[in-house]
Amino acid sequence: MSPSGKLIIIAAPSGAGKTTVVKHLLAYIPSLAFSISACTRPIRAGEENGKDYYFLTPEAFQAKVANDDFVEWEMVYADKYYGTLKSELTRIWNNQQQVIFDVDVKGGLHIKQQFNSTSLAIFIKPPDIHTLAKRLMDRNTEDSKSLEERISKAAYEIEFADQFDKVIINNDLETTLKTVEEWVLEFLKQPTQ
Repeated sequence: MSPSGKLIIIAAPSGAGKTTVVKHLLAYIPSLAFSISACTRPIRAGEENGKDYYFLTPEAFQAKVANDDFVEWEMVYADKYYGTLKSELTRIWNNQQQVIFDVDVKGGLHIKQQFNSTSLAIFIKPPDIHTLAKRLMDRNTEDSKSLEERISKAAYEIEFADQFDKVIINNDLETTLKTVEEWVLEFLKQPTQ
């Protein structure tokens, strides 16, 4: 798939603040449009199909994999698949907008590999694992087993930070938002190669 625009990849371990950063960027940079991911996890309270995610059954997800409908996909947790549909990128570029992703670390790296010259990959790093664990507990969306899974996965994902174009430690949210916004605006000003 050849790009028709630029891509902003925001990746981080779960609970590091990537969704907050993405929402901020969408509110302040009108040329950005959110790439809605597909997933097989259950819908959470307050989420909408087609707005937050495309919620698919594992069978429907696998059918799309077999049909080569994804830019990237993976099993993030046991039997929980996430991926980026090619149709999402086409939808956004057809609207003359630039794509912004809120993705897990591996997904972000897969997108970066495919669209290296037209993408900016930013890693949001938590101050430390203890702060991350507290943020995840405060969400109150995980049972103890899934919380343990997410913390273990986060420790692993942090090892990949140096493969991203930019890394910021989300110690102070206001500073993080301002810094990432500056990086994105600067990248969007640059001519497409």
